[in-house]
Amino acid sequence: MGSTRGTARIVVAVVGVVVVAAYAALLAVNALVLDPLAAVPGATLPQIHARIDAAGMSVDGDVRGVVVIASIGVALAVAAAVVGLAARLPATVIAVLDLGVLAAGAVATFASGFFLGMDVADTFGTDGGAHTIWSGVLYLTSLAALVAIPVLFVAMTVRTRNTQRQRRLVAG
Repeated sequence: MGSTRGTARIVVAVVGVVVVAAYAALLAVNALVLDPLAAVPGATLPQIHARIDAAGMSVDGDVRGVVVIASIGVALAVAAAVVGLAARLPATVIAVLDLGVLAAGAVATFASGFFLGMDVADTFGTDGGAHTIWSGVLYLTSLAALVAIPVLFVAMTVRTRNTQRQRRLVAG
C-alpha cells in the first residue's frame, strides 16, 4: 500500500506542475500574442510591436514582465511538488497546493494584462480590457481551483471520518 500512495503522490505532483505550466503558457500566449492581435484587428504582431516601440515604449520589457509572471506560477508549482514529495505529504495535500497556485493565477492573469495590453491601448487608442475569451478561460480555471480546495478538504474529512468509523466497528 505504501508504494501505491507514493505513486499517487508522484502522479499528483507531476500533473499539478503540468497543469500549472499549461495555465502559464496560455497566460503568456494570450497576453503577448492573442490579445494584442484581437485589440488591433488587421495588424500583424510585428506591426503592433514596431508601432509600440516607435511610440517610445518597450515591447521587450513587456515580454519580460509577462514571462516573469508566468514563470513564478510554474516555479511555485515545482516547489510545491518538491516540498510535497520530500515531506511525504499526502497526495490530497499536494493537490491542494497546486490548486492554490492555480487559484492565484487569476492575479497573474490580471497583472499580465498591464504589460503589452496597456502599451497597445495607449498606442492604438483601444480600451485596456481583455479582447479575447482566453482571459475568461484563465479566470474561470482559477475560480474552479478555488472552489475545489474546500471541496477536497470536505472529501478528505468525510473519508477520514468513515475510515475511523470502520476501524472502531472492526475493533469493537
